[in-house]
Amino acid sequence: MSEKKELEVSAIENGTVIDHLPAEVTFKVVEVLGLYTYSGAITIGSNLSSKTLGHKGIIKVSDKYFTDEEIGRLAVIAPNATLNIIKDYKIVEKKYVKLPKLIRNVVKCSNPKCITNHQPVATKMEVFNEQTMSLKCVYCERVMQRGEIELL
Repeated sequence: MSEKKELEVSAIENGTVIDHLPAEVTFKVVEVLGLYTYSGAITIGSNLSSKTLGHKGIIKVSDKYFTDEEIGRLAVIAPNATLNIIKDYKIVEKKYVKLPKLIRNVVKCSNPKCITNHQPVATKMEVFNEQTMSLKCVYCERVMQRGEIELL
């Protein structure tokens, strides 16, 4: 019995493929990266089968290459994601998501008394512990653990 393999999501000519996303955060990634307003072609696959994750998400963005800041925002919600840079239908570079030292305007401070929750001030979080995904607010110094982190 022969087994037929097909791509579940079509290839792109140029752009970025964000792969190895936990299926449950796929659409949050679209939101965090501001892709709802992107005018180019975007292909989104969610709950695709994956040997390592069981089910995964994938986002293919034609003619877009993400900045280090955007990749840092992605790292907050999908720390094991990979980005494949595509040119002429070929992967020319593979990037691994890495948390930046400072995360701006992505995470809400959990301290109800923090200035960021009362004034129009952009949040700034330092990565306090990369292994446990702990973040520390620059303004009030509240340390938040992974389970407390709420995205803006």
